[in-house]
Amino acid sequence: MAYCIKCGSQISDEAVVCPKCGVQVKPLSDTTNQIDNSDGIGFGFLGFFVPIAGLILYLIWKDDKPKKAKAAGIGALINLAFDLVVGIIWFLFLVIVYA
Repeated sequence: MAYCIKCGSQISDEAVVCPKCGVQVKPLSDTTNQIDNSDGIGFGFLGFFVPIAGLILYLIWKDDKPKKAKAAGIGALINLAFDLVVGIIWFLFLVIVYA
């Protein structure tokens, strides 16, 4: 059993508000509207190595899990930019070799 910080009456350990004086003894937690705040770096790597999966995850999660969606989308975009740069370098190499 715990005690109220204001009036000192004995209260339940699970109590959020003191039943005698009404003071809040624990912070309120709204578990129904919690947003997943993990960074999703693993999904960023997945988006890089499998860009179509990163794009699909971004589109599915952009409203529900914004940080994971952003990581997956950024991974896919980085892969796209990387492939574009490698393709240009490869094209220039072939032009120089066969010119």
